[in-house]
Amino acid sequence: MLSSHSNSKKKRSPLIETSFKLPSDIPVLPPGDGFASGIIDLGGGLLVSQISTFNKVWTTNEGGPDDLGVTIFEPTGLSEGFFVLGYYCQPNNKPLHGWVLVGKDNSSTTNRALKKPLNYKLVCNIKSLQNRQDIRGYIWLPIAPDGYKVVGHVVTTSQEKPSLDKIMCVRSDLTDECVKYKSIKLWRTENKRFNVYDVRPMKRGVEAKGVYVGTFLAQCGRKNSKTLPIVCLKNTNAIKFSSMPNLHQIETLIKAYSPYMYLHPMDKYLPSSVEWFFINGTILCEKRDGVINVSPIEPTGSNLPQGCSSIGMSSYWLDLPMDEAAKERVKKGDLQSSKAYVHVKPMLGGTFTDLVMWVFYPFNGGARAKVAFMNIPLRTKGEHVGDWEHVTLRVSNFSGELWMVYLSQHSKGQWVDACDLEFKNGNRPVLYSSLHGHALFPRPGCVMQGVRGFGIRNDACKSDLVMDMVKGYEIVAAEYLGSEIREPPWLNYEMNWGPREGPKGPKQKDFWKGDER
Repeated sequence: MLSSHSNSKKKRSPLIETSFKLPSDIPVLPPGDGFASGIIDLGGGLLVSQISTFNKVWTTNEGGPDDLGVTIFEPTGLSEGFFVLGYYCQPNNKPLHGWVLVGKDNSSTTNRALKKPLNYKLVCNIKSLQNRQDIRGYIWLPIAPDGYKVVGHVVTTSQEKPSLDKIMCVRSDLTDECVKYKSIKLWRTENKRFNVYDVRPMKRGVEAKGVYVGTFLAQCGRKNSKTLPIVCLKNTNAIKFSSMPNLHQIETLIKAYSPYMYLHPMDKYLPSSVEWFFINGTILCEKRDGVINVSPIEPTGSNLPQGCSSIGMSSYWLDLPMDEAAKERVKKGDLQSSKAYVHVKPMLGGTFTDLVMWVFYPFNGGARAKVAFMNIPLRTKGEHVGDWEHVTLRVSNFSGELWMVYLSQHSKGQWVDACDLEFKNGNRPVLYSSLHGHALFPRPGCVMQGVRGFGIRNDACKSDLVMDMVKGYEIVAAEYLGSEIREPPWLNYEMNWGPREGPKGPKQKDFWKGDER
């Protein structure tokens, strides 16, 4: 569990009345096909668009994150022919920054992609919950016709059922299962009998077709059923993920959104390029029949073995130079040579592009523990050769806008909404790398990996040591572009990047093909 000592118990004023916008305009993109065109064809006669303009329907001022309550909104400003699929809910502890998908029926047969509900079921009469609210609220679940499913709720301030024209249900073959996003419980009553959740597709990854809609789930009671009353959408388009950016558009996005990463001023172990790591004496170790042989590594890693962790009767790993002086020099890294290695992949059914920016450190330093008011060095705990960290920029394929950033933090990490980021020089996020451990955080300070003042310290602050991740970046993989991107040989080296605790490389991580967390 990560907890920050900078959190204040003082109740803040709700921020939801303000709207967040990126500091600068979305970049002007080179010509392309479907990327950032505003509409995505999910196949089966269903077109979707991303709406971030809303009318406020209902607000409560307690409960939820920071005990500031939540607000529920109705999408507005829809283009002609588009219909609401569900309402949007957001905690009041941040500026309004969200979206929902709306749908348009583009089918040419009687088997329509969208149909009106048959009726509504009252999920909750919020006036009975005794929360501080601006007005009374009622949450309704549409009842879908046979062969159709519900994607979201309708919320009213009247006890009368909503009009059947208020929302559309979606043909079943255009939907996929969704699950509660466990780390994001939007709101619940004090007695825990009523909960509001964010939901996302059950299956997520570069091959998954589930599409995140942006709607919420409202439930009364403590229901643990795996089958939820609402679903997400599915991209069934035969031209798979045609909404993804081309190479020139990718380069524009990288230049517009690449972060600045501040390193701790006391950090002795800085990032470097992989090439610098290889040409400065790093060795390839091969163990065969109990005998260890070592050899130098080519600058591109062209002589690294490819495949599983052992080939034939041999096993392999990388290690620092054998000469002590060279070993210490390589451990310190070389900030000037460092670069971001970019993996571009479709996510959430091709409605978003993830720009995964990998950073390599030759060495990961030891951790420090905090026990009450004491800081205790843990000597070699956490030290290892080779350290891969990454930041993921999630960009909307509807607009080309940066929406979220994922920060790696040891074996886990966190998604950070764009409205919770610090920016510099336009729309470029500012990140902070922790001392020795190199976990990434959106703000400086001490973040504890533990509870109640006990655990591992993660110290991060601004310094003169900064990595500009747009300088010298290299796109190393974008599988959907086919042969346009040639992967470097070191990327397909599947063995350890260090002895004993050395990590695997980027391509061996579960989220190379999957979603973060």
